[in-house]
Amino acid sequence: MTKLEQQLEQLRALFAEMDRALIAYSGGIDSTLVAKVAWDMLGDRALAVTAVSPSLLPEDLEEACIQAQAIGIAHELVETHELENPNYAANPTNRCYFCKSELHDTLKPLALERGYPYVVDGVNADDLTDYRPGIQAAKERGARSPLAEVGISKLEVREMAKYLGLSCWDKPAQPCLSSRFPYGEAITMAKLQRVGRAEAYLRKLGLKTLRVRSEGDTARIELPPEQIKEFILTIDLPQLVAQFQSLGFLYVTLDLEGFRSGKLNQVLQMTNAG
Repeated sequence: MTKLEQQLEQLRALFAEMDRALIAYSGGIDSTLVAKVAWDMLGDRALAVTAVSPSLLPEDLEEACIQAQAIGIAHELVETHELENPNYAANPTNRCYFCKSELHDTLKPLALERGYPYVVDGVNADDLTDYRPGIQAAKERGARSPLAEVGISKLEVREMAKYLGLSCWDKPAQPCLSSRFPYGEAITMAKLQRVGRAEAYLRKLGLKTLRVRSEGDTARIELPPEQIKEFILTIDLPQLVAQFQSLGFLYVTLDLEGFRSGKLNQVLQMTNAG
């Protein structure tokens, strides 16, 4: 038996022990894998729930619904209101704590009401090594993270998803839109919509792995380093700038370092080093 097969058996065993589980399902590759294994083991005793808020792209919500239907798992939507919490809207370095608090304060009562003893999420083993204050909020509310419990890394998540035939196995990571803003810059619905539309525009141009970082009136586009040259040579840059300005940005820049997940966290590393 390969390591992947062993991990999959461990994951299946966890769900078999749970008997009933509610999955915090964002539609990302991690929670989709969790939803798939939960459905395989529990069938109609598993429920996937997606939190709908301004920080979730409409196309990501649509894709989550399509994937849940393809898996076969029961899927429901609930609204969360983290933006109404001033602790979240102020965008402090522990913003994710308040986001996940809102999420699990919504999911836990729902799970208890419906008779699900467990709320599980898609946190993987690699997430435990990154700065993720939201993980603590989930733990405080009793949520479980099967991928992390089994020790499954992000790469292994993709390998397992491919092995199980999930079409989204190579889907780029897509954190919530609030992660596009530097810590300390207040987050509003208008700003979230602006950056969301900017990223949607770039995806329509055929780009997949990208971020539009928003700082004040400036949009900073991040792409994989190997794609930067082709982007400059082939994209109609004046039209792109005009599109971004129509969304409300004054300045449009390209990050020459290229895309790097969690880049805005480097300010925390610099602060700690100092």
